[in-house]
Amino acid sequence: MSQRITIRLDSEVLLWARRRAANEDISVSKLIERLLRRECAEDYWRAYEEWKRLPRDLGCAIDASQRFTRDEAHERR
Repeated sequence: MSQRITIRLDSEVLLWARRRAANEDISVSKLIERLLRRECAEDYWRAYEEWKRLPRDLGCAIDASQRFTRDEAHERR
């Protein structure tokens, strides 16, 4: 579901966006959507690659018997 928003762009940036959109035969709105989707996907994959580099052993054993109870986890302080 698409939503409408209003953005402000510097005149030079807007001119670039209009030219780029015209070259790709799409609207400026579609161009911005593509750029944001690409950035979002790149952030996801960067985070994934960073996660893969984390050590598998975090330095301590995980003991499920010491986990919080539901009430402890939701306790307000």
